[in-house]
Amino acid sequence: NIAMDGLQAMRRGGFVEGLRRFGGLLIFGAIGTVVGTHLLVALPSRVVTLILGCFVVVFVLLNATRFTPKVPPGWERWIAGPVGFVAGILGGITNVPGTPLVLYFYALGLAKQEFVRAVAITFLIYKLVQLGAVLAYGLLTWSVTGVSVGLSAVALGGFALGLRVQDRLDQQTFDRAILTFLALLGLWLVWRSAS
Repeated sequence: NIAMDGLQAMRRGGFVEGLRRFGGLLIFGAIGTVVGTHLLVALPSRVVTLILGCFVVVFVLLNATRFTPKVPPGWERWIAGPVGFVAGILGGITNVPGTPLVLYFYALGLAKQEFVRAVAITFLIYKLVQLGAVLAYGLLTWSVTGVSVGLSAVALGGFALGLRVQDRLDQQTFDRAILTFLALLGLWLVWRSAS
């Protein structure tokens, strides 16, 4: 994730602007990631996964009824911190900070390239913080690290294919793909927590 998000964040420029715009989201998300990783050590994540899955399914259902949550431009700076903190906690517990972040960026109405860059920058920072927290809690062993490095090579191949697909999608198709992905993710999270 760190390698792919780093490449995606640097692609087509705008990295520094993204850091500036989403600074509050990143800072509060980093704090939430540390808190969430502590909760991962202390609590089972089944209930959190269920809540996260239900949240996503409700969001997609509301969107299917043409209710599209939008964040007014003046509100972005005020809600970025709470959204980042919640995303960080969920990411620390479930390793899935993306769901609230994707919902938030979608509600901001970001264009395709801005959306992808925002996701990549936040994931990059959150995952680097999470890596530090996981190391601090002793959750990352040498054998897991070896497997991760091997799987990273496979993931980078899929990532290259994904970049080609992303470049060919128009904005409307891209938005539909996000909602479809969120619906599948939400249903999977609910199923996973129930089984």
